[in-house]
Amino acid sequence: MDLYHTIIRPVVTEKSARMARRQSDKFGGIYTFQVRPDANKAEVRDAVEKIYGVKVLSVRTSIRMGKARRFRQFVGQASPVKQAVVTVDPNSHIDLF
Repeated sequence: MDLYHTIIRPVVTEKSARMARRQSDKFGGIYTFQVRPDANKAEVRDAVEKIYGVKVLSVRTSIRMGKARRFRQFVGQASPVKQAVVTVDPNSHIDLF
């Protein structure tokens, strides 16, 4: 799989912006990305390091299930989304916001 197709988009919310600004002497910031459903942690780590030029300390992934959606009498399901939470080195920073 191509590195540029592993990461779909960054997740920009109030919580993710707050986590990206938070830094300490052990880690630089925490960034959230929407990734492909078949991507594993090693592929996400390689993609973030190559695309953004940072050193990744850890990667956590989760699958957020889609909500049930209703339109009149029809009930449907939103598609599930895989998210990766990436912690970077204290000397690294990603300019997303």
